[in-house]
Amino acid sequence: MSRDLRSLPKAHLHLHFTGSMRHGTLLELAERDGIQLPDALARDWPPQLSAADEKGWFRFQRLYDVARSVMRTEGDVRRLLREAAEDDVADGGRWLEIQVDPSGYAARFGGITAFTDLVLDAARGATAATGLPIAVVIAANRTRHPLDARTLARLAAQYADRGVVGFGLSNDERRGDTASFAPAFAIAERAGLLLAPHGGELRGPEHIRTCLDSLHADRLGHGVRAAEDADLLARIVDSGVALEVCPTSNVALGVYSDLTSVPLPLLLEAGATVALGADDPLLFGSRLAGQYATMRAAHELSDATLAELGRMSLRASRAPAEVRDAALADVDAWLADPGD
Repeated sequence: MSRDLRSLPKAHLHLHFTGSMRHGTLLELAERDGIQLPDALARDWPPQLSAADEKGWFRFQRLYDVARSVMRTEGDVRRLLREAAEDDVADGGRWLEIQVDPSGYAARFGGITAFTDLVLDAARGATAATGLPIAVVIAANRTRHPLDARTLARLAAQYADRGVVGFGLSNDERRGDTASFAPAFAIAERAGLLLAPHGGELRGPEHIRTCLDSLHADRLGHGVRAAEDADLLARIVDSGVALEVCPTSNVALGVYSDLTSVPLPLLLEAGATVALGADDPLLFGSRLAGQYATMRAAHELSDATLAELGRMSLRASRAPAEVRDAALADVDAWLADPGD
């Protein structure tokens, strides 16, 4: 008997800041400030996307930039964090690591340090309002100069004991030279931060190897295409590197033709640690519990397998032991309860 996936305790480890925004909030804030949204973010939402070529990714990024532009006030930032927390709680979330590039907001909010302070304070407020603990992963943009990434890595290191738990590298992984970001990741590594670059979605196994060898990745943002190389997958399993798999966005961006093609069963059979994530619900139209539901339907996953996915997400997180252990016990209780 299928249990309610919204009550399955889980951690959310792959969620982007602007991409977490509710569609209704986007519409409301745009109307407030007279911002004309493209049809793909208004009448035709969620947008039809593809990243199969540079033009497709440019369209995706343009929509993301438009969405970011509606964030005008401190109240907007606080609202976004609170609503993201509310949505995750409704989906069974027990821990959230939200990813943000402060340089994308610096001009409007007084610089990268001031914006980071605001995000962390907003996260604390969202936790107080919802009960969901929230941590931040600061991410550099791979389309910018690696020196900018070093600046962000030093910023992340300064907040390593104040709510920032990781350092990432995002945007189109087909652009830039991944190895050139190694000095930034070394700064974050010395600070004890989780290293979580994007890799293995738009590019294949060769780029995953670069993320492991040059950036010393602890988790891979996506990493799903490790399924294409048995030796690489065995290395990932042996080293305990977790994969932040985001099925809905994989299909929306054209990485896979449909949800049944997402190779989750192969990854699990190999022993990989997988944490399902929603990536950018604002653009892909599906939140955290939806990732579990789509994989259940596409691959006929048992509740025991889904429970193990919940456990893996918690174990791969930087949640404090007391948060993690309480949630793991509740996963066991969820599986022991036969439901209705």
